[in-house]
Amino acid sequence: MNPVLFIREKREGLKHRREDLEAFLLGYLREEVPDYQVAAWLMAAFLRGLDAEETLWLTEVMAHSGRVLDLSDLPHPVDKHSSGGVGDKVSLVVGPILAASGCTFAKMSGRGLAHTGGTIDKLESVPGWRGEMTEAEFLDRARRIGLVIAAQSPDLAPLDGKLYALRDVTATVESLPLIASSIMSKKLAAGARSIVLDVKVGQGAFMKTLEEARLLAQTMVGIGQGAGRRVRAVLTSMEAPLGRAVGNAIEVREAIAALKGEGPQDLLEVALALAEEALRLEELPPERARQALESGAALEKFRTFLEAQGGDGRVVEDPSRLPLAEEYPLLAQEEGVVQAVDAYRVGLAVLALGGGRRKKGEAIDHGVGVYLLRKPGERVAPGEPLALLYHRGRGLAEALAHLQAAFRLGEAFRPVPLVLEVV
Repeated sequence: MNPVLFIREKREGLKHRREDLEAFLLGYLREEVPDYQVAAWLMAAFLRGLDAEETLWLTEVMAHSGRVLDLSDLPHPVDKHSSGGVGDKVSLVVGPILAASGCTFAKMSGRGLAHTGGTIDKLESVPGWRGEMTEAEFLDRARRIGLVIAAQSPDLAPLDGKLYALRDVTATVESLPLIASSIMSKKLAAGARSIVLDVKVGQGAFMKTLEEARLLAQTMVGIGQGAGRRVRAVLTSMEAPLGRAVGNAIEVREAIAALKGEGPQDLLEVALALAEEALRLEELPPERARQALESGAALEKFRTFLEAQGGDGRVVEDPSRLPLAEEYPLLAQEEGVVQAVDAYRVGLAVLALGGGRRKKGEAIDHGVGVYLLRKPGERVAPGEPLALLYHRGRGLAEALAHLQAAFRLGEAFRPVPLVLEVV
């Protein structure tokens, strides 16, 4: 395989052969192909595109570039992925529901970056909870508890990590085949038979329009099915934050409330929609999801999961064990009905307070965040609080400016559906 001819092939819009693609990329992983040649190929692929077959091959090469977990001996192994949002604590609710419904929910999760949060960051606000573990520990907890969430392993799809770092500095991130293959390579390597995808659409999401989100969903579902997995994607709105809590500890509090049946309706709607789709993929009755929630079995499963990974299970009864920073209200300047709450602006507010990362590896404050006292469709009077900010002084003025701009008031209100479609 000649790297120069390989790059030229894609530059001319021609289709690769699988063995050439594999040789080129694994050569890069072994540092036999230099990064400048891979950067040239990424730009050619960005501009010329990859067809469905090439995208599947790319995904499978990345998935098999490191360790691939085998969950086939576990009952109903399922995984879930979100394309990223604001206030998105869905995994903390869906995981326990599915585990209490007879599935094995074994998931590798990432940390947050920029305005979107990460599941591992949220869980690390629970005292003692640990996401790092060996493969043996991961499989043991999956088998014993039916619910395990681990920090992304560097052994899992290492080629994806290397390619993503190069895409980040070569302006080739926003390529649909490259995005889809990056996401699905990690899902394939994690070993679940059934995968449910929560593809976010709107202001607070990577995909701003329904058309973009649908195309991403179709590409990812096609990859999964091509690799022999059961896959379904649910397109959900991310115009406003999901739930009322945005932050880390504050989102865990809200997830626990949801598992008690007391959480916000939008969070419960998305969580149940995803759980029901996962159960259908595994040919189990979808009504088990609501039963697990209403019986309290999902809440107990969450407590067991926290304790199995070193966390303080008492947070389930005592939210004060998830301490929050100092409270500051954002007051309404006028009367009206909330027309919109811009999820992107709310995410930026939490980022300004120190609850998110501007670059990888940055430390975050688990106790800061935002709680929305008014959501779209709710009325507010002048001087009444729209939201509460939890802060330690850092970035408060910037956060207030973002939050003020996030709220739009008016009179007539037309609700937007939360679950948009299933692919």
